[in-house]
Amino acid sequence: MTGPLSVERQGPVAVVKLDRGVINPIDGELVDRLSDALGEAREDPDVGGLVLASASEKFFSIGFDLPALYDRDRQAIVAFYDRFTHLCLDLYTWPGPTATAITGHAIAGGCILALCCDYRYVAEGRTLTGLNEIALGVPVPHLPQLILQRLVGDRACRRLLDSAELIDAAKQLELGIADRTLPGEKVLPFATAEIAELAELPADAFAATKTQRVERLAARVRAQQDAKTAEFARCWFSPEARELLGAAREKF
Repeated sequence: MTGPLSVERQGPVAVVKLDRGVINPIDGELVDRLSDALGEAREDPDVGGLVLASASEKFFSIGFDLPALYDRDRQAIVAFYDRFTHLCLDLYTWPGPTATAITGHAIAGGCILALCCDYRYVAEGRTLTGLNEIALGVPVPHLPQLILQRLVGDRACRRLLDSAELIDAAKQLELGIADRTLPGEKVLPFATAEIAELAELPADAFAATKTQRVERLAARVRAQQDAKTAEFARCWFSPEARELLGAAREKF
C-alpha cells in the first residue's frame, strides 16, 4: 500500500503504520485505508495478528484532521463519524491478537484507535495520551468510553474524561491503559514479538474467546450508533464547539 499508511509482514503479524506526516491526523482517506487494511489482513490466512504503529516518532496520531473536517457540512460529518465508528468496531472485534506500538503522542482519535487494540505498548517518558474531546466541545465517542471504563474503572474513567487530561506513559501504566512501557526504539519490536507469539495459538479458539470478551460492548455501540452519531453532529455544529474547534484547527 502507498499513501496515508503502510503495511508490512513480519512473520504471522501484519504491521500497519500510520503515515500522514508528523502528527498523523485522521481524515476520511486514512479511515478508509485503515479499514481496508484490517479487512485484507483478516482475510489473509497467513496473518494471525496485527500491530498498529506510526511512521512518526513524535505522534501516533493527534486525532481528527480538524483543518480537513472543520468546514464540512453536517451530512459529511455524519458520514465520516459513522465510518470512523465502523473502523473502531472492526479493530476492536478483529479476531486475532492486536496491539498498538505507541512511540509518540496518541491524542483523541489516536487514543481511540489505541484503546480498540487488545494491548498497548508505550514509549517511556512524556508520551501523552488521552480523550480530550470535551475540551473541544464534542462528546467522547461511545466505544472508547466503554473500553476505558472497563480498563481503569468508573472513578478513574470519569476523572480522565471530565478533565480532558492527557497523561504520560508512567500514568498510563499505573492505571492499566498501557500494558508495558519500554524505551522508544524497543516498542515496535516488542509489540511485534508479543503478537507473533499469541498468533501461534489455535486461531479458532483465540477468536472465540476474544469474541466472548468484546461482543457485549460492540453490541451496545452498534445498537446506539445512529443516536450517538446524531449527538456528536449536534455538538460539533454548536456555537461553542465551532469556536473551540476553530481555535484548535489553527494550531495544526
